Amino acid sequence: MDINKAIRTAVDTGKVILGSKRTIKFIKHGEGKLVILASKIPKEIEEDVKYYAKLSNIPVYQHNVTSLELGAICGKPFPVAALVILDEGLSNIMEIVKGGK
Repeated sequence: MDINKAIRTAVDTGKVILGSKRTIKFIKHGEGKLVILASKIPKEIEEDVKYYAKLSNIPVYQHNVTSLELGAICGKPFPVAALVILDEGLSNIMEIVKGGK
C-alpha cells in the first residue's frame, strides 16, 4: 500500500483532523499519532507544527505533494496543508512512515 492510499484509508476508516489550525490545536494538547504536511506550505505553519509535534513526541511526515493534491488524496475539494491522524483505522500508515518509504 502506498502512502496516498494509506492516507485515504485513514481518512475513510479512522479519525483524521484536517487543516493546519486544527492540527496545531490537537498536537498542542499532545493528541495524535502522526502529522502529515504538504510540501509547500507557509514557513510559519510548518515551523509551528514541527515545534509542537516535537514537544508532544508526534512524528511528522513531510509528503511530496501540494496542499491541493493532499486535499484530493483525502477526498476533499479544497487544499489541506496539514493533517493529524488520531486513529489510523484500517490503514497501515504508521508502518509505512516508520519504514521510511
